[in-house]
Amino acid sequence: MAMVDTDYLWDTPSDVALRLAKRIKATRKRRRITQKQLAGRSNVSYATLRKFEKTGQISLESFIKLTMELGLVQEVNDLFSEPVYNSIEEVVNASKYKL
Repeated sequence: MAMVDTDYLWDTPSDVALRLAKRIKATRKRRRITQKQLAGRSNVSYATLRKFEKTGQISLESFIKLTMELGLVQEVNDLFSEPVYNSIEEVVNASKYKL
């Protein structure tokens, strides 16, 4: 049973978005891909990619396109695959709502 991680308890949505942007940027740089190259390969505009890396703001579809191009889409697909239970009631109800 997964527990809630309190390290990020006080994060804002912007904090989370910026952390994701930094991870995408680090992956891009590690692979020596320029912003223009990644934008072209992923069919995400250069301006959108630049804005994302600076602010964390991007549409979900564009974010997924970037992860697909960088070979990270499995990590996106794995989001929420392990449920986080906050109460016994949730554990009991889990069997009713399995995907």
